[in-house]
Amino acid sequence: MLTQPFADAIVEAEKVIAEAPHIRTEQDLVEGYDYLAGSIRASLQMAWAYERDYPFFTQSTGPYTKMGLDNPDTLYFNANIREDREYVVTGTRGSTADVSFQVLNGDYSPVEVPDSLAAFDDREIEIAEDGTFELRFGPAKPDPGPNYFILGPGSSMLVVREVYSDWATERRGTIQIQCADTAGGSPAPLTRDGLAKRYGVSGKILLSRLRTFLAFPKWFYLNLPVNTMTEPRPTPGGLTTQYSSAGHYELGDEEVMIVTVPRSDAPYQGIQLGSVWYLSLDYINHQTSLTADQARVDPDGKIRFVISERDPGLANWLERTGHDRGYVQIRWQRLSRALDVADGPEVEVVKFGELADRLPFHDEARVTPEEWAARIAARQEAVAGRMLG
Repeated sequence: MLTQPFADAIVEAEKVIAEAPHIRTEQDLVEGYDYLAGSIRASLQMAWAYERDYPFFTQSTGPYTKMGLDNPDTLYFNANIREDREYVVTGTRGSTADVSFQVLNGDYSPVEVPDSLAAFDDREIEIAEDGTFELRFGPAKPDPGPNYFILGPGSSMLVVREVYSDWATERRGTIQIQCADTAGGSPAPLTRDGLAKRYGVSGKILLSRLRTFLAFPKWFYLNLPVNTMTEPRPTPGGLTTQYSSAGHYELGDEEVMIVTVPRSDAPYQGIQLGSVWYLSLDYINHQTSLTADQARVDPDGKIRFVISERDPGLANWLERTGHDRGYVQIRWQRLSRALDVADGPEVEVVKFGELADRLPFHDEARVTPEEWAARIAARQEAVAGRMLG
């Protein structure tokens, strides 16, 4: 059967999910099977979109294809490339907080993070007054001119991230890619052998994807003491204008984690929660993430997030949605300076009933049930528009 290699990979992938060492509850397992479904979908898409001579951008991560503690504020796009071709990337700069570009050498694997051969944001490119731009990526050549970026040895993927800080008002731009060397041509027609190869590749992508991001937290999170967060540090993977602070939590139903962090001058600052599968929690129908623009900033210039299972009636409540264990991460992007410990978070675990005493602006931060429902409705509307925009 042509699809047998992929079918075999799905069987193996189910074992990876079912035998994951972090599973403790039925909810953990059910979410693992949901993760498997999204990974199957994403793996097929990646294999069928693998066309380096006639590439196009695909949305690599979304609400139904989550991986790698995906950022709820980010649209991720990727295209496969090769170092010996020249590619033209055109588009329109939207009004989002950040747009960044990254060239990767290889892909994520269970043993390493791919090298970043180039990483920059749109401050390094020339953009016309009407917001349009044209970039070229290709081999080294004399006098390449502005907006030309050299593809180093091993270049294999171009990743674009478009990051929102205010979901309600910011609008996405446009972006497309074309291989200059093959423009006007067409790829070879499909063959049975070609399809068999793609099904085989899909299976390999699926297993690598699952195994990699089961190992990923061990590299960067699980060696940290529980209920703590690191000081800000450059994000692994070569995003040169991004810092992050990371940690993992474990809380009882009567326990609350308060994360206090200064409101940064960076255009983008956001916090999110993640499940034990290293995936974002439901950020559409629950407030499991907040940007600095979405959050309430206290009069002293600090943001105080409350991670809790029970509803504290506060604007900056981050809902655990039944997850007594998980990950918490803060990101800062489009930075113009290095961050240090003073820019990072302070973490305190208290009893639910102590919140009013521990939060200096507790009463001012309260929201009514009607106000909370309006916040969730706004999230649902914003994501719906973003996905279709």
